[in-house]
Amino acid sequence: MTGTPAYRLADWDEERLCRLAGDHATPLYVLDLDRVRANYRRFADAFPDAHVMYAAKAHTGRAVLETLLEAGADIECAAAGELQRAVEAGADPNTLQYTAVNPPGRDLDYAVDLAAEHPGLTVTGGAEDTFDRLAERGYDGRVALRVNPGIGTGHHEKVATGKDAKFGVPAGRVSEVAADLDDRFDFVGVHAHVGSGVLREDLDDHVEAIARIADLAREAAAAAGTDLEFVDVGGGFGVPYRPEEEPLDMDEVASRVREAVGDLPGRLKLEPGRYVVADAECILTRVNTVKEAPGTTVVGVDASLATLIRPAMFDSYHHIRNVSAPDRPDEPVSVGGPCCTSADVFCTDRPIARPERGDVLAIGNAGAYGYELANQFHSQPRPAEVAIEGEEERVVRRRETLADVTRLEQ
Repeated sequence: MTGTPAYRLADWDEERLCRLAGDHATPLYVLDLDRVRANYRRFADAFPDAHVMYAAKAHTGRAVLETLLEAGADIECAAAGELQRAVEAGADPNTLQYTAVNPPGRDLDYAVDLAAEHPGLTVTGGAEDTFDRLAERGYDGRVALRVNPGIGTGHHEKVATGKDAKFGVPAGRVSEVAADLDDRFDFVGVHAHVGSGVLREDLDDHVEAIARIADLAREAAAAAGTDLEFVDVGGGFGVPYRPEEEPLDMDEVASRVREAVGDLPGRLKLEPGRYVVADAECILTRVNTVKEAPGTTVVGVDASLATLIRPAMFDSYHHIRNVSAPDRPDEPVSVGGPCCTSADVFCTDRPIARPERGDVLAIGNAGAYGYELANQFHSQPRPAEVAIEGEEERVVRRRETLADVTRLEQ
């Protein structure tokens, strides 16, 4: 199924998932590297003339980074730790782009030191202060200007970055800042990212925002008196989380993006993250409690908001399937984990093939911001992660132990 534009939870091999849950215990992340590769290739093929980088923050696991580097992707990083992980996965530091958002001093120190040995590294800043701090460290290398187009899109207010003042230099300041950057650094590009999880209903707004980015890039290039190497319009292209949602037609998306940007003063660059990894991973969790309660049936599982926090943080929908018994009659149930908070719920009154104690449930579309946001709330060890490639299976992240949870304490 890896060539299809939408990988649904029902497309996973249920017998294999049940066996993996038995072999490796639960909760368990299961990562399909063939799917990661296919998603990247589909996106890159839709934009053959653009420079496509993978936005590492969606999933920084080494197996993912190595797979994408082998497929020809470059890596965009939003923190020093992501820079280090990309280098350790085999990326040439000269190809990396570091997008600094209110960067801590230690992050800037790391990036400047890395660029001293690898001058191809590009640092993107979204505040004049950031560029001043780079100059104070003696940096005069490659920089890109992150702009704020004033338009945000995406699946939730918390990811609509294009209208959030936290991100990027305000539109009215772009020309002045660009001219200053050209005097002090090697000014190579303009960057913006306006939102995440964009599907068909959001595409008009997203394309409008991209057109605005292109306008700001032309203003910046004119103010600096030079052509740019690239104009980076970010990522944000989504995948269907709900079974009834349709996937994006990437050829149509690419056509609309090209029309929106027009003639650019540099090469078009894009940074897909979610699109590449979201549907390539699921979570397996085992039912431990079934409780009849007034108005609902509560199904307790061993995964929690520490395993996958997106439903609690963004009210995100993740499809859930009983892979132990998919043919049982559906019954509306509420699925929640072992954390002592009402936020620890994956769904409420959702029809699922009637779960029983011991069943394995699969939670879909966990590849983007799933393990990245996993945590140790309630002193829960983080889960293992198993990667599959064809018939091959390997543990790419071992399960934490209770000793791991307390290891750093003194």
